[in-house]
Order: sequence, then structure tokens, then C-alpha cells
Amino acid sequence: MTSIVKNPAARTALEGWYQTFRAKIPVRTTERRVTTRYGETNVLVGGPENGPAIVVLHGALASSAHVLSELAPLLSTFRVYAVDIIGQSVMSAEVRPSVSDNSYGLWLAEVMDGLALPKAHVIGVSYGGFVVLRLAAHAPTRINRLVLLVPAGVVGGPPLDGFLKVGLPMLMYRAFPSEKRLARSLQYLLTTPGDDWTPYLGEALRGISLDMRVPPLAKPEEFVNLTAPTLVVGADNDLSFPGQKLLDRVSKLLPNLKDKELIANCRHCPPTTDEFRAWLSGRISRFLLDAPRSERGLL
Repeated sequence: MTSIVKNPAARTALEGWYQTFRAKIPVRTTERRVTTRYGETNVLVGGPENGPAIVVLHGALASSAHVLSELAPLLSTFRVYAVDIIGQSVMSAEVRPSVSDNSYGLWLAEVMDGLALPKAHVIGVSYGGFVVLRLAAHAPTRINRLVLLVPAGVVGGPPLDGFLKVGLPMLMYRAFPSEKRLARSLQYLLTTPGDDWTPYLGEALRGISLDMRVPPLAKPEEFVNLTAPTLVVGADNDLSFPGQKLLDRVSKLLPNLKDKELIANCRHCPPTTDEFRAWLSGRISRFLLDAPRSERGLL
């Protein structure tokens, strides 16, 4: 099996960043290891044990600690299971399932089996949104309520713009690292550059083998059996998955779309401020807790 990291030093650095972001989470968390047919999966768990269950999937090049630190306000109410995506996070197996079928959905269903979660609310962020959509296609009855935050696999951005503004600068940074090239490669991704995300992504871009496969766009017929009420959040200045285009398509894609939101003045990675974290977690909480008691994940 080919490693997704360049060398042991890169792995050590990225595992250190995982701990740095985990330390930002204001409540105690524990790690679970779940065995699947694709290999072991790390899961970071926090929140009240009797709280409604949420399964959260992070974006590409990130980890469970990253996404849980950004959605930390949810931990006051919900029992959150943040899953390290195989092939994307150094904390899980270095296996990259096919993006052309429901392999990721099969994997996530097996993770939920290992966590003894027959059903849960599910949140997918960016690449994690693509993974969650594969679960929705493969095992729709496993999802109570579904939240998609700037999800991959729904729409695409302008290819030439994406390459010139993001792809090429990233390649240049990987080949000739410098602070200036890093800033240039992230300027169309980060809404609030300059905190720990910037040096972390620099380390990740240098140390992780990029997954260049582009997931095919989801099709309406894949979700005819999906009954989970769904919230979709897009960003108006998202170069990767343009926000208004995203929201227009999910209206035709997902049969039980109940709510959608376009965040203003926002790039693909939303603001990493306490104010925005509180707003986003509140928005998600209200949507999830509007569900009848039978849908709240109180298993």
C-alpha cells in the first residue's frame, strides 16, 4: 500500500497538528478505533453521552480534530462522532476507495456499525459532503437529518479559474515552498487567513500526496429513497463549488431539502472566528432539533 504521506517526518508533523487542533476543543474528547473492510478508522468523540448523535465528516487534507474544533459549540448539546476519512487524514487507514461508486458510503456505514449507531444525524463538510452523499445513496435509512456544508460532488467551479488561482499556485508551493507562495495558494480558499489553518495547510500540502481524482457529480435518481430532512449551506465566493449554483442544484437533487443558506462574503473555507463558529453551530442545532423526538438520534 502506498503511503499518503511523503515520509515519517511529515507524518509526525501532521499528527502533531492533529493534537494542536484537538487541544482547541473546549470539552473532553476520546478516540475510538473502528475496523472496516478498508482498514482502521479513527473517530474523535465528545459531548454528552445521552445527547442526540451526530456523525461529522471533515474536508480534504483535514481531520476529525479540525472539524470538531470548528463545530465545538455543538458539543454542549449533541454526542458528536467526528470521523477521520480514510485516505485523507493521517489518523485513519491510508486507503482511497473509488470515488465512482458507493464505496465511501459502504465504508461510512461500517463505521456507524462499529460505533453502534443504527441511525444518526450526519454532517458533511466539503469532501466530507461527498462522502456523506455516498452514504445517502448507499444506505439512506441510516440518516436522521442531513447537513451539507459547501459539499463536493454536487457542482463544479470554473475549471480554468480553479487551476490558475488554486491548482497551479499549490503545485508551485509544493515544488518551491515559501510563505509568499503559500499565501497565494490559499487566498481563494480561506476567508480568514493567518491563524493555525494557514501553517497547517502549508504542512499538509507539502507532506500529503494530493488526491487528484474528481468525484463525479451526484444524480437525482441516486436519492429517490432518501427521506432525511436536509439543510445545505453554500458560500457566495466559493471558487470550488459556487454557492448560488450549489443551492440551485440541490433543490433538484435532494428530495427532502428543507432549508438552505448562502453565506455572504465567504470563500470555500468559512471564517474561523468564535462569532462565526457560534452562528454556524446554532444554525445547525436549530435545524437538527426541529426534528420530532423520534428523529433526534436518541437511540
